[in-house]
Amino acid sequence: MKIWCVEDDVNINNLVVYALESANYEAKGFTNYADFNEEVKNNKPDLIILDVMLPDVDGMQILQQLRSEYSTKDIPVIMLTAKTAEIDKVNALDMGADDYVPKPFGIMELLSRVRAVLRRSKPKIDLDVIKCGNIVVYSSQHRVEVDGKTVDLTLKEYNLLHLLLSNVGQVFTRKQLMDKVWDESYVGESRTIDMHIKTLRQKLESGGDIIKTIRGVGYKAE
Repeated sequence: MKIWCVEDDVNINNLVVYALESANYEAKGFTNYADFNEEVKNNKPDLIILDVMLPDVDGMQILQQLRSEYSTKDIPVIMLTAKTAEIDKVNALDMGADDYVPKPFGIMELLSRVRAVLRRSKPKIDLDVIKCGNIVVYSSQHRVEVDGKTVDLTLKEYNLLHLLLSNVGQVFTRKQLMDKVWDESYVGESRTIDMHIKTLRQKLESGGDIIKTIRGVGYKAE
């Protein structure tokens, strides 16, 4: 886990970085916004500890910028500040800060807050978009692309593909596919699945190789 500390007081900065490294985090300190901003363009931390009162740019402005940009909007931020008024804390939290630690602070408490924020800030998964190889499925739009080009699928073909790509590596028997893609009351032959898989592969063209046949069992996406 990479944690950056943006704090103009060199002693506090060094103390926080040392404490984080001692807790087995990969830590880096910045004493001004300019250096921090240059680094964050090419490298993204897992958490930022941000002082409010910096010499070049106000920490609240930095927080606002972080939250406004797509590449940094989900990075958790802990504000570290000498401003202890309730309104300052409320404003910071309302602007998107994940926690607010007033100075002076205890190192053990800060580390505890870091762990708590990281627990709450697990990576967000976009369940609407499924990617596998050169195939992209947009669930809410019921749309499939291969190499950026939309592929026209029937409802059953789409549901088959969605099921397989949602469970990459899992082998489905023909009966399981019939039960999940059609319905439990549907009475049909396993040949129905084979025919749909064949047509699906053809429509996916170069992406069709993602669907693998498990001889004597069924199919899986790989």
